[in-house]
Amino acid sequence: QVVRDQISHCTVKLRQTTGLMEYCLEVIKENDPSGFLQISDALIRRVHMTEDQWGKGTLTPRMTTDFDLNLDNAPLLQSIHQLDFVQMKVSSPVPAPPILQLEECCTHNNSATLSWKQPPLSTVQVEGYILELDDGNGGQFREVYVGKETMCTVDGLHFNSTYSARVKAFNKSGVSPYSKTLVLQTSEDTQSEEQTLPFPVPLERSQLRRMSPFSSTLNLQPSFSGRSYFELRSSAHQLSLHSSLQSLNSAVDIKKMVAVAWFSFDPASAHADIIFSNDNLTVTCNSYDDRVVLGKTGFSKGLHYWELSIDRYDNHPDPAFGVARIDVLKDAMLGKDDKAWAMYVDNNRSWFMHNNSHTNRTEGGITKGATVGVLLDLTRRTLTFSINEDQQGPVAFENLEGLFFPAVSLNRNVQV
Repeated sequence: QVVRDQISHCTVKLRQTTGLMEYCLEVIKENDPSGFLQISDALIRRVHMTEDQWGKGTLTPRMTTDFDLNLDNAPLLQSIHQLDFVQMKVSSPVPAPPILQLEECCTHNNSATLSWKQPPLSTVQVEGYILELDDGNGGQFREVYVGKETMCTVDGLHFNSTYSARVKAFNKSGVSPYSKTLVLQTSEDTQSEEQTLPFPVPLERSQLRRMSPFSSTLNLQPSFSGRSYFELRSSAHQLSLHSSLQSLNSAVDIKKMVAVAWFSFDPASAHADIIFSNDNLTVTCNSYDDRVVLGKTGFSKGLHYWELSIDRYDNHPDPAFGVARIDVLKDAMLGKDDKAWAMYVDNNRSWFMHNNSHTNRTEGGITKGATVGVLLDLTRRTLTFSINEDQQGPVAFENLEGLFFPAVSLNRNVQV
C-alpha cells in the first residue's frame, strides 16, 4: 500500500512537470517580443521553483528492500490454549453369550415368557439384548425384543406349535454370539379331544358343554372357569360358522378337534375404573363413562369364538364387544379409535364401529341374561357377532390381520 501511494504521488508530479515543459515550449514560439517579455519573469520563477522541488524526497523510496513484517499470532495462541485433550478409553470387548434361565422360561396358552442373564464371571458391560424367535414351523428367526430387560413375554403365538428362541447381548464394541437355542411348546389343552359328530347338530351351549366341558361365556361358573376359546379343524371339511350359530346343515360325519384355551380379563392393561371379580372372569365399572378391558390372550391365527353373558343391564347403556390391539384407548367406547373393531348394542338395536365410524344398524338388542358371541376368523380375516346365538347383522369386519385381544367397553350400569 505504501509503494502504491508513492507511485500515485510521483505520477501526479510527473504529469504536472510535463505540462509545465510543454507550456514553456509554446511560449518560446511566441513571435511578439513584447508579449514574451511580459510573462518571461513569472515563467522563469515557476521553472526554478519546480526544479528546486523536484529532487526533494519525491523520488526517494519510502520502503527498504527488506520489508518489516509483523506476525499477529494472538488468535493462534488463543486456539492452542482452548484445546481440550481427552484421554481415549481402551475399546471394551464384546459381551459373552447370555444364559437362558430354564427354570423361569415357560408358556401359557399362546404366550411364551423367556428369561436370561449374563454369565456369572462376566465383567463386560452390556447395553442391551436381542431376543429372536422362529415362526413356529422351523423357519427363519426374527427379532421380537430389543432392550435392557432380561425377561420378555411374547404374545400372539400359534397354539399347539413348537418355537425356537435364542438371545444375544450387545454393547458399543459389537454383538455377542447367540445363547443356546431353547425349544418351547405352546399350549394344547389336555381336554381337547377328537370326536365324530353326526350333523346337523344344534350348537346349543348345553350340548357344547356335554361334548367338551367348557363354558361358552366369559362370566363363567366355577366348574367351567376360564375356558372360552375353541378352534375347529376338519379332515375333510372346514367348519364354517355363518348366518346362524344354531345349526350346521351338513349330512356327513366329520372329525372335529376342539382345542380349548383359557383366558380371563386382564387387570394389568385395563382402565383403572374397571372392577374385577370372580377370578377376573367378571367385570363391571365404577364410572358412568365407558371404560375398556381386554382379555389376557391375543390371537393372530386360526378360528376363535367366545361368548359373554350380561349379568346386569340397567338404564339402557351401550356396552361394546369385539377385539382390539393392546394399545387401544381405554377411556372411550370400544371402536372410537382405529385400534378396535366392535359392536355396540342397546336394548333395541346394534351398530358396528371402527375408527369412530358407525355402520350396519341392526334391530335386536340385549337385556339381562343375554349372550353376546364374538367369532374371530383369522383364516378368512373376518369378525362376526351374535346375540343369543343368532348372528347379528352381516359380517362386521373383513381384512383383519395382526394380533387381536378380546375386548369389552362398559360403564357402571353393565356387568358381564
